[in-house]
Amino acid sequence: MPRKTGYYVSGNTAEGFVNFLSTNTPNFHHHIILKHPSNKIKTAIINEIIKKYETDHDIEVLYSSIGKEYVEGVIIRDKKVAIIDERIATADLSGSFEIDLALFISQDITNIDLSEDLNKVNQLTQKAYDNFETGLKVHDDLEEVYIKEMNFDAANNLADDFIETIFKYVPKQNKEASAVHRLFGTNTRDGVVNVVPEILSQLSKKYFIKGRAGTGKSTFMKKVMSAAQDHGFDVELYHCSFDPNSADMVLIRELEFCIFDSTDPHEFFPTGPGEEEIDMYEKTVTPGTDEKYEKEITEINTRYKSYMKKGVVELKAAGDIIQKMEQKYTMEPREMEKVISFISGKIIE
Repeated sequence: MPRKTGYYVSGNTAEGFVNFLSTNTPNFHHHIILKHPSNKIKTAIINEIIKKYETDHDIEVLYSSIGKEYVEGVIIRDKKVAIIDERIATADLSGSFEIDLALFISQDITNIDLSEDLNKVNQLTQKAYDNFETGLKVHDDLEEVYIKEMNFDAANNLADDFIETIFKYVPKQNKEASAVHRLFGTNTRDGVVNVVPEILSQLSKKYFIKGRAGTGKSTFMKKVMSAAQDHGFDVELYHCSFDPNSADMVLIRELEFCIFDSTDPHEFFPTGPGEEEIDMYEKTVTPGTDEKYEKEITEINTRYKSYMKKGVVELKAAGDIIQKMEQKYTMEPREMEKVISFISGKIIE
């Protein structure tokens, strides 16, 4: 039965807007880029493409970093085709083909001037990024608290033992491994969102890695990723939506396996078979560290979270303006049908 999965390739982070699309679609025949000022119209078209092809093909839905009412694209991997919103189109995409939707829609958009609103959206979004950046600097102070109480030998041994357990009886694959880069959530106008439950439902073995800031969760997962690639397994690396240089999940689909950072704001707990917890704080940090630095930790956490909240408030304000802008645009059903027919022709080619 065809499978439909979803994830993010773009995100709003402490380093600004990030976009990992190209790692997910190397050597594709077509990247069909939808051009139009309306996210609503582009989303409607992408959703129609999903409905048309999901019965017979595996579908990968690219969720939107703007908000839950939008999607940024769909990948039909067996046809090596991606239909995407222009906001995530980059110069390195193979087989790029732009579709100006205004050519299919009777509405005249040349007299719609939203430059002032767009400037406000850009300003609010940049303020959000600035707050996330400041929050990350504060978060670094929290990491320092735990790093000075870390037993790095214990952390290295824990990772080595875990890798030995996972791969000891797994034959090496006679192929060069690949890696795709994604996010399982991000900061949006709806708050801090994730699709972790959706991803976990596809797997039989899941490891929930617990710990505190700076206790080696990301390093642990990167070691697992390296070992998987050494064994010839393709890897999905899900970056942290706060600090994109950090790893939040490593998934090996061929083994139906993943290990992920299961701490706030995406904290989950094992509830069934095939689910286990690894506590980095318990196994690698001096006992009593939380209590010893309780006042300092509380103060840093409060500051860090305040900047994150400010950033999300700015994204919500930007999203509200986008919602107002969307009311300016319309598309008739017959126009939609023409677009879908045109895109389908490109997919078949």
